[in-house]
Amino acid sequence: MEETENLGFARLDHDRSRRKGGVETIFCQGKTCEQVAAIFERFAAHDGCALGTRASKEQYEAVLKRIPAASYNELGRVIYLNRKKVTKKGAVAIVTGGTADLPVAEEAALTAEFFGAEVRRFTDVGVAGLHRLLSVIDRIRECSVAVVIAGMEGALPSVVAGLIDKPVIAVPTSVGYGASFQGLTPLLAMLNSCAEGITVVNIDNGFGAGYSAAQINRLIHPDQKQEKEK
Repeated sequence: MEETENLGFARLDHDRSRRKGGVETIFCQGKTCEQVAAIFERFAAHDGCALGTRASKEQYEAVLKRIPAASYNELGRVIYLNRKKVTKKGAVAIVTGGTADLPVAEEAALTAEFFGAEVRRFTDVGVAGLHRLLSVIDRIRECSVAVVIAGMEGALPSVVAGLIDKPVIAVPTSVGYGASFQGLTPLLAMLNSCAEGITVVNIDNGFGAGYSAAQINRLIHPDQKQEKEK
């Protein structure tokens, strides 16, 4: 039977790690500091780990009062606690077009790491300077899957997918000037890519890309283990 804990304002899915291989993630945006802290505390007590995305520093400070071991990445806006030992195999490449894409990239990277993947970051290798991408492409090829993040015209995932034989998860970002339409232009460009092997997630959805990348990596390396520390 599925295990759910009712906090009144939230129903926590404690059975998700059994069904999905990872705990339920807290989407912090729109929640009060006390709500985030209470949810985080219950997941930490039940599973020994917890992950919150789109989190503010004020929400983290509320969590910290209850869980002193919790950490916060301000760039990626992620609160995390992981008391589980992970035997990592394979790797996920996080590839960004520009430095302005880093908040989304860091959310993807921290999510993939939390769910058991080794992460390798390749920053500011956009198509405006193709030599930068070519200088690291062999290292990207060594990874099991690539998360490719870009705003502006959104061309980078197509270029990467044409150069590697691994799955590419494309993430359009809202970075760009007026005609980028807050990420709609790169989203449509990625959806219309002629390069094979591209899957596209929603605008600025670093979490979704990182989670999917970790799942793909786990399928390729099924002997990857995660155990709670005693």
